[in-house]
Amino acid sequence: MSSPMRRLILLVVVLLVFLGIWSALYTYVPQLTQSLNLGKIAPVSQPKETVKVLSEQSVTINDVKKVGPSVVTVEEEAPASSGQSYNFGPFQIFGLPQPQQQQNQPAAIGSGFIVSSDGLVVTSKHVVADIGATYHVITNNNKTYTVQNIYRDPLNDIALLKINPSDNPGQTLTPVTLGDSSHLQVGQFVVAIGTALGQFRNTVTTGVISGLGRSITAGDQFQGYVENLNNVIQTDAAINPGNSGGPLVDSSGDVIGINTAIAQNGQNIGFALPINVVKNSINNFNQTGQFNRPFLGVSYTMLSQSVALLNNVVQGAYVQSVVTGSPADKAGIQQGDIIVKFDGQQVTTNNDLATLIAKKKPGDSVSLTIWRNRKTQDLNVVLTTAPNQ
Repeated sequence: MSSPMRRLILLVVVLLVFLGIWSALYTYVPQLTQSLNLGKIAPVSQPKETVKVLSEQSVTINDVKKVGPSVVTVEEEAPASSGQSYNFGPFQIFGLPQPQQQQNQPAAIGSGFIVSSDGLVVTSKHVVADIGATYHVITNNNKTYTVQNIYRDPLNDIALLKINPSDNPGQTLTPVTLGDSSHLQVGQFVVAIGTALGQFRNTVTTGVISGLGRSITAGDQFQGYVENLNNVIQTDAAINPGNSGGPLVDSSGDVIGINTAIAQNGQNIGFALPINVVKNSINNFNQTGQFNRPFLGVSYTMLSQSVALLNNVVQGAYVQSVVTGSPADKAGIQQGDIIVKFDGQQVTTNNDLATLIAKKKPGDSVSLTIWRNRKTQDLNVVLTTAPNQ
C-alpha cells in the first residue's frame, strides 16, 4: 500500500475516533453533571414563616405596653378618724395600713383596671368596703375621676366602679382584653400590675401560676370581714398590699385574674380570682343593672377526698356557719353539716358549691343531700336573691 493511501486511512480512523469521543461527551456529560450536581447551584429555600422567639423580657414589656394604660389606682377620701388598720391572716385581703391623714386627704388603697370605654372599672370588693366613703380613680396618666356608683358582688370579692369619662374631656379610657381562665396551666408565665404599697403606681412583677383551684378563707374574723374564696389562682409573682384589684396578665397581654389575697406568713404566695368569675359578674351586671345573684346562706370549706379520708368523713362542702333567716337556715341546714349533693350533682373540689349555686337563679327550688351524724338526708331549699353588701 502506498504511503499516501496509508495516510488517508489513518486520517479517517483519527476522524472517526474524534467523532466517537465528541458524541460520547455530548451525550453523557450533561447527565454526569446533573447527577453530581455540578450544574447551577440551586438557591437555598427560605422558610415560609419567620419564627419569632419571645424572651421573658419582651413578653413583660409587651404586656405592660398593652395593659399598663388600663390599670388604675383607687383612692378613698375619708376623715382621719375613720382610718383603717389591717391585721389579716393567714391569707390577707390586700389592704394598706393607713398613716394618720388630715381631714379628707385622699389615701391610695388599691388598684383596678378599666373594662369599658364608657367608664366601668373592676376592683376588689374589699378595696371599696366602706359604704359611706367617697372614692376616686386615678389613671396611669395621672387623671382623676370621681366614682359615681359602686356595685358590689355579694358572692365574690369583686366590685364594679362607674366613673364619668367627661370628668377629663379629651381623655380616652382604654379597656383591657379579658382572657379565658378555664385553660390555665400550672407553670404558666404571668405578670402582675398594680399600685404596690398604695403609692408605687403601675408596679410590674413577674412569676408563674403556682397552683389552681385553691380554696382559702381571707380576711380578719375579729374585724368582721371574712371572705371564702374558692377556685382561686395561686401565683408566686411578687404582689403586695395595694395590688389588690389589679390585673394578673398572661403572656398574650390578656387579663386572666384579679389579684385578691396574700399569705401573711408566706413568701411569694399570692392569690387571684379567675377572670371568668369576673366576666360572669360583668355579664350579670350588664343584663340586670345590678348583681342579681342566687343565695343559699352558708359559709363553708371544701373537703377534698384526701382530707375527707383523713378525717373519716365524706367529701363535700363542710358548713362552717349558717346565715340567720337565709334559705339554708329555713331548710334546716346546720353548722357541721357536709353538703354532698346539690341538685343531684356531687359536690367536689372540681365542682364546688359556689359553682353549682351560680348556675341557678333566685327563686329556684333545689334538692340538697347533706351528711350529718354519719347519715345522709335530703332537704329542699328555695334560693333567694343575695343581699347587697
